[in-house]
Amino acid sequence: MVKTSLSVAVIGAGLIGTSWAALFAAVGGHAVRVFDPSPAARAEVAARAAVMTGQLAALHEVTGSAPVVCDSLAEACSGAVLIQENAPERLDLKRALYAEIEAAAAADAIIASSTSALVWSDLARDLAQPRRFVTAHPFNPPHLMPLVELFGTDPAVLERAKEFYAALGRVPVVLKREAAGHIAGRLSAALWREAVALVADGVATVADIDRALVNGPGLRWAVVGPHMGYHLGGGDGGMASYLETLGPSQERRWASLGTPALTPEVRATLVAGIAEEAAGRSVGELAAARDRATIAILKSL
Repeated sequence: MVKTSLSVAVIGAGLIGTSWAALFAAVGGHAVRVFDPSPAARAEVAARAAVMTGQLAALHEVTGSAPVVCDSLAEACSGAVLIQENAPERLDLKRALYAEIEAAAAADAIIASSTSALVWSDLARDLAQPRRFVTAHPFNPPHLMPLVELFGTDPAVLERAKEFYAALGRVPVVLKREAAGHIAGRLSAALWREAVALVADGVATVADIDRALVNGPGLRWAVVGPHMGYHLGGGDGGMASYLETLGPSQERRWASLGTPALTPEVRATLVAGIAEEAAGRSVGELAAARDRATIAILKSL
C-alpha cells in the first residue's frame, strides 16, 4: 500500500507527545511539526525521537524523516490535517490552548487530545467548531502500544480519525459515550485498586502481586480480553455456561474486593515495596526493559 504523506502537528513535547511524533514521522511517513512552550522540552525532541524510531524499526518499516521542532504553535499547526494535543491534564490550560490551535489551524483539521482522564464535553465546551474535536487517548508509550481510544460527536470526523490511526498500525476503539478514564484507564484503575487493597490488607507483597499478574492473567490478556477469557473458561457452553455455573462465585469475589484508601501508611508500604522490586534499577532502566519486552511480545503476536 502506498503511504500518503500528511502534514501533522504535535503540541506538547513530553514523553507522550514525542512518542506520537516519532510514530507519525517514522511509520506514517508524515511531515510532523512539534511545538512545546518549554525550550528545554523542544531541545530534547530530536534525541528522544531518535531512540523511539530505533525501537519502531524492530516492528515496522521505517520510512519517514525526523519530526521538525517549531518555535511557535502557529507554525506547527499551519496546514496540519491533524493536531495531536498532549498538554498537562489541566482543563483551563487545555481550553486556552484550543483557542490558540483553532486560530492557527485549517478549518477542516482534526484536533485530537491525548487526555487520559478529562472528558470530551468539558474539553470541547469553548471550541468554535467542537464537531472536529476528538479525544484520542493512547496507552503509554504510544509509539509501541497499539491502543487508541476515540470519542467524538461527528461520525465523519471519527471515521477520519480511525483511518488515520489505523494506517499507523494502531488499534482504534470508539467509545459509545464519554467516560472519565475511557476504557483501558478504568480497567487499569480497577485492577490497581485491588492490587493496592491486597497490599493494604497484608495478603501479599508488592513484588508478588506484580508477579502473580504478569505470570497469570497478564499473559492471557495479551491475547484475549476479559469477556473472551471467561467465554473460553465456560468450555463448550461458552459465556452462558460460565455465567450459569460460576457466575455466583464471581459475584462473591466482587463483593469481597477492597476499597483501599491511600493513607500515609499504605503509601509508604507501596513505595518501599516497589523499591524492593526495582532492586536498584532506575526508572529509565526499568522503562527500557519494559519496552524491550513489549517489542518482543508485539513481534510474537
